[in-house]
Amino acid sequence: MQVNRLKSLLVACLGLISVLFITPVVANEKGGEEKLDPAKLIMEHIQDAHDFHFFTLKKKDGTEFHATLPLPIIIYSSTKGLSFFSSSNFHHGHEAHNGYRLEEGKIVAEDPAEKFIDLSITKNVVQMLLALTLLVSLMIGIANKYKKGQGIQTAPKGWQNAIEPVITFVRDEVAKPNLAGKYQKYLPYLLTVFFFILINNIFGLIPGSANVTGNIAFTVVLGVVSFFVILFSTNKHFWGHIFWYPGVPVVVRLLIMLPVELLGVFTKPFALIVRLFANMVAGHIIILSFITLIFIFGSMSAIAGWGFSPLSVLFAVFIYLIEIMVAFIQAFIFTNLTAVFIGQAFEGGHHDEAHH
Repeated sequence: MQVNRLKSLLVACLGLISVLFITPVVANEKGGEEKLDPAKLIMEHIQDAHDFHFFTLKKKDGTEFHATLPLPIIIYSSTKGLSFFSSSNFHHGHEAHNGYRLEEGKIVAEDPAEKFIDLSITKNVVQMLLALTLLVSLMIGIANKYKKGQGIQTAPKGWQNAIEPVITFVRDEVAKPNLAGKYQKYLPYLLTVFFFILINNIFGLIPGSANVTGNIAFTVVLGVVSFFVILFSTNKHFWGHIFWYPGVPVVVRLLIMLPVELLGVFTKPFALIVRLFANMVAGHIIILSFITLIFIFGSMSAIAGWGFSPLSVLFAVFIYLIEIMVAFIQAFIFTNLTAVFIGQAFEGGHHDEAHH
């Protein structure tokens, strides 16, 4: 019963989004003011921005109403000093303010010779701070309950029931199999990465929110952090197998094995970066593509647009439900691969100790 209600809610939300989201575009197309550009439209909604844009309505007088939440613009220039103002002063890129203007989501100076540093708080930054706040407050609240004995002497309650099985799963299915006796050392990092990615993945599915994990800068930072964790976990056996692979002829070692093994050190974090980024941005593109198809057909014929709408919304809801599952899967895959790579970093020493 609850699943059916959830599906109905998702259908209603996506239907409302599709009507509010593209109605002005259709009006512009009919009025000859602006042609529908699906690629530009989709990219604008998955990229970072200086405001939270929810929907746009076309008024009777031809003007547009943009339901947005502007964010602060912080710019430091050696000539002007520190500038602080709201992104609403740009009027969605139509006007300049204080010598700066907004072009394709990026702030540029009207004077090409001016050098400045953009310190603005974008929607990705806001959403990451919200995710971090939620993660810290949630975990501290659960930890305080355990300190009081709830969940130990008595049955767990509230969020403890939801979080405890996940923590146990990461410990038993990710940390222990890959890290053996050292799993307790890395478990805090693995749990932090898992829940931080998961919360941002789920936040990204809320209409009007930012797709943080679909931003390459976000995944690069996570990949670099994991890269340094992997490097600091290495031992002499790890580097010995890279620079002087045992049992292999010298020529093969130097010309083939050494470049391949050194490249493998960097391809591991690269795989983490690209996998998370590609999977999370792909789902959003597919959903927006299905919604945009309604108005592509609608620009050809009103009958075709309305006729294709139910099928398009149905497919969008289907992909949306899959994205909910992908949010958990990608958090698990990133965490699991990180544990695998860390385990490989001290694998030689671990096997030697076990043999001894």
